[in-house]
Amino acid sequence: MWNVLGIETVVGIELWRVLVFFAVVLLSLLAGRLARMFMAKSAEKTKSTGKELTGVILRAMARPAILIAVAAGWRLGASALGALGPGLGGLLGTVSRVLTAAAIGYSLYAMVDVIDFHLMRFASRTASKVDDMLVPLVGRSVRITVLVLVVLDVVQTLSTKPITSILAGLGVGGLAIALAGQDTIKNFFGSLVIVADKPFEIGDRVIIDGHDGPVESVGFRSTKVRTLDGHVVTVPNSEIVNKTIRNIGKRPYIKRVMNITVTYDTSPAKVERAVEIIEDILRDHEGMNAEFPPRVFFSDFNDWSLNILVLYWYHPPDYWKYMEFSQRVNMAILERFNAEGIEFAFPTQTIWMGKDG
Repeated sequence: MWNVLGIETVVGIELWRVLVFFAVVLLSLLAGRLARMFMAKSAEKTKSTGKELTGVILRAMARPAILIAVAAGWRLGASALGALGPGLGGLLGTVSRVLTAAAIGYSLYAMVDVIDFHLMRFASRTASKVDDMLVPLVGRSVRITVLVLVVLDVVQTLSTKPITSILAGLGVGGLAIALAGQDTIKNFFGSLVIVADKPFEIGDRVIIDGHDGPVESVGFRSTKVRTLDGHVVTVPNSEIVNKTIRNIGKRPYIKRVMNITVTYDTSPAKVERAVEIIEDILRDHEGMNAEFPPRVFFSDFNDWSLNILVLYWYHPPDYWKYMEFSQRVNMAILERFNAEGIEFAFPTQTIWMGKDG
């Protein structure tokens, strides 16, 4: 019956061998899915046992499990087909080599998670945050290297040309790609400049091009800043290296400059008393460094008021504690000025109406 259907004469392979081939491939696909599910569940269980490294390895290997199983099943199934002609045999061999290269490459790509885990653990033990920026860059570099090697291997397999010829061809094409991707190359070198120059670290609050907030990540192409209103702003690295960066996170203190205005009819004695009151409130104040004592001066005659300039520095630069302290200072000045009868000034105009004759 097989000869009547033309299966043996057209394909050149017994039907049972073909069925065995597809059965092996399907069973390998099923085995891969089961292995993936098993490793994923096992990785979840490791969270409760504290075996973080084991969980990372299991999660990493679960991702390529199906592709590994299919590649193995394809090779095993192809061996069941027996001796084949150069055309079909070459096609099956090429597919097998491509699947094997993809499976190995995907496994190495996934296992970079283990490298990331070790690097992050090491970075968490150091005081510097520079390595926090380097860790993701190292992981991405390794992943890109793996992808390039896998693509080169697959291209070599499909083209049957030596790797030197492929690289020579890529050199010509790479020039065109480099010209088209100049911005990408600039951003890449910008990321290297950021890591080397260290204008900021992960978590530092910075102001870049008017965007104020902590740095969330530094990548090959861009840097992400979480603004104070919750938005994520992505700034190309090539622009960052050419901009002025205010690193608020590195300031050693918060400086406050305050102008307190009193009315022009305030007597010299009361102006002097106002200065004494503010000096008393700020004497040995919370957050004061002995090298930065508070300064209070009767500084200017404004258009509509007498000006008292107040400066103080708050250490360390904890913004919310600084705001709480500033509120207490404001309340103390308000209460004591009211008690002394010292009046605050506000913009006013006096118009004199004269009579003719």
